[in-house]
Amino acid sequence: MADAEALAKAKGCNACHAMNAKQVGPAYKDVAKKYAGKADAVDYLADKIKNGGVGVWGSIPMPRQNVTDEEAKKLAEWVLSLK
Repeated sequence: MADAEALAKAKGCNACHAMNAKQVGPAYKDVAKKYAGKADAVDYLADKIKNGGVGVWGSIPMPRQNVTDEEAKKLAEWVLSLK
């Protein structure tokens, strides 16, 4: 999963997210905990990464990200693997 972590850095995810601490957005590990065990978690998070959203973690919106469907899925799987 090191390639997914490198992808997160390359795509600028770390400008708003950190591994263990809330920044502009939630910590990666908090996202993993929230969606652990949910059957559709990968698809749900991949959609949020690609298309953005607001309201799940507060009022600050997450903008659409410039990623492919494959990259969004890889990032979602990586985030969900963090514990």
